[in-house]
Amino acid sequence: MPRSARKAPGGLVYHVLNRSVASFPLMRAGKDRDAFLRVLIEAAGRWPGVRVLGWCVMSTHWHLMLWPKRDGEMKLFMHWLTLTHASRWRTSRHSVGQGPLYQGRYKSFPVRSDEHYLVALRYVERNALRAKLSARAEDWAWSSLHTRVNDPGDSELREIISQGPLPLPADWARVVNGPQTAAEEAALATCLKRGRPFGDERFAQQTARKLGLTSCFREPGRPRKTLKKPPK
Repeated sequence: MPRSARKAPGGLVYHVLNRSVASFPLMRAGKDRDAFLRVLIEAAGRWPGVRVLGWCVMSTHWHLMLWPKRDGEMKLFMHWLTLTHASRWRTSRHSVGQGPLYQGRYKSFPVRSDEHYLVALRYVERNALRAKLSARAEDWAWSSLHTRVNDPGDSELREIISQGPLPLPADWARVVNGPQTAAEEAALATCLKRGRPFGDERFAQQTARKLGLTSCFREPGRPRKTLKKPPK
């Protein structure tokens, strides 16, 4: 993978995730995942400034890789996407007003536009393979890798995939199907859980300060109390 860093013009790349309430199988059937992707296509049309770099739609959650051009656009994009998907899901099942479908606001973390971007995108596109839902990552019809490998150039899903801050290797499908290291998976799991920027230490610290995310470096739990010395 390329190791030369590039500053992402126009903004940071983000890995975005949301899960259903109580691991409810929100999209257990292919038609449900197709419906989510239709909403994603509409969102990309409404907010062309939010470049869609990749996705993987599972039964209880989904992953996106997004690259907004301007501050604030991703928030609008994600609000419309989740609200519209939840509304249509409820309407199709005649269950409007029966509570939320998602655990809450989506989770996201910034990704440095160097080899860390390729590691994060690979993590997203091999999600179904990691869950043993397909023999090859590109066989899962609801991932961007499937679209890259199998869809014609004029398909709606193909058209919403934007070029990322780094070109993908020519053998990208082979790279995605290869095993990800335990260190990579552990680092990404921490970023998902804490919202910590994914990159080298300098990028992570600087980006966290810029975005007001410094709490992501503190260990979870209540801070330790320091005992006051009795007055002499």
